[in-house]
Amino acid sequence: MPLPYKIATLLYCFSESGEVLLLERAQEPNRGFWSPCGGKLKMDRGESPHACACREAHEEIGLELHPSDLHLTGLISEHGYEGQAHWLMFLFEVKTKLKSLPPPMAEGRFGFFPPETIASLTIPQTDREKIWPWFWQFRGGFFTAHCHCHPDGRNEWTLEESFQAADVRRP
Repeated sequence: MPLPYKIATLLYCFSESGEVLLLERAQEPNRGFWSPCGGKLKMDRGESPHACACREAHEEIGLELHPSDLHLTGLISEHGYEGQAHWLMFLFEVKTKLKSLPPPMAEGRFGFFPPETIASLTIPQTDREKIWPWFWQFRGGFFTAHCHCHPDGRNEWTLEESFQAADVRRP
């Protein structure tokens, strides 16, 4: 039986003091893990990744955003994540800095964390292995990667394209 393909956005939000906003997920996928907030595209409506990110920011953290408030920092495809689905994830850094911690909701509870403490949190294996390290490495630039998730828990990563912020040439 072929696995479904799911498309989602993740929002990398920061406080005014530079701490990272994470959600301790109360629902699957990744229940009990700390992750950036975000959600699935409404594919039946033809929703774009930017529109999805703006909608999710409003629904989850009460932040009204426009596409220009976002920087597409990464694109991750995961083959066979947890044997349940293939994922295509658009990673957006939110340019607007948060003034306060959003309240808990059905998806989970939020926390602000200094960047250097993220590795010590309970985060998904794929985030720990490559997604967070590449986010920091290419922050302000862009990267795209593919993860082949094997049934034995091993992940095989390919960095498909990347550039640093300094590599961006503007006219």
